[in-house]
Amino acid sequence: MELDHHYAVRVVWQGDLGTGTSGYLRYSRANEVTAAGKAHAIAGSSDRTFHGDRERWNPEELLLAALSQCHMLSYLHVATRHGIVVTAYSDDAVATMHQVGDGGAFTEAVLRPVVTIAAGDADLARRIHAEAARLCFIASSVAFPIRHEPTIRVAQPE
Repeated sequence: MELDHHYAVRVVWQGDLGTGTSGYLRYSRANEVTAAGKAHAIAGSSDRTFHGDRERWNPEELLLAALSQCHMLSYLHVATRHGIVVTAYSDDAVATMHQVGDGGAFTEAVLRPVVTIAAGDADLARRIHAEAARLCFIASSVAFPIRHEPTIRVAQPE
């Protein structure tokens, strides 16, 4: 089965400080990301290294968040299919971007999910991260390696 899914967001630059882009240091990188039907906007900027506001999300963080979130959602789906009952999931994901001159690219992301299960085999719970990785649409769309370093915890009965 083949299906096309379409997504739309709106990004609005909020950084004209009175002289537009008359100089590299004369404008703010502030922006806002919205989408129809979403209750909250995302306050965006560039990374602080590139004169952005560290209190706002930057595109690099959003890409890493998308990878982590996509893997989590794929993993929960796969866990359900394999009879693994997940009761908690967190991920302290990291990524590296290599800058060359004015350009650059991500060279790697590492997802470090910590998964707590209440039922199912812990070894299987660890192995199905590979299946979840294959199903993640975002991971399938990037051109850099994504490593997975999962930790599986078995919930203790109360």
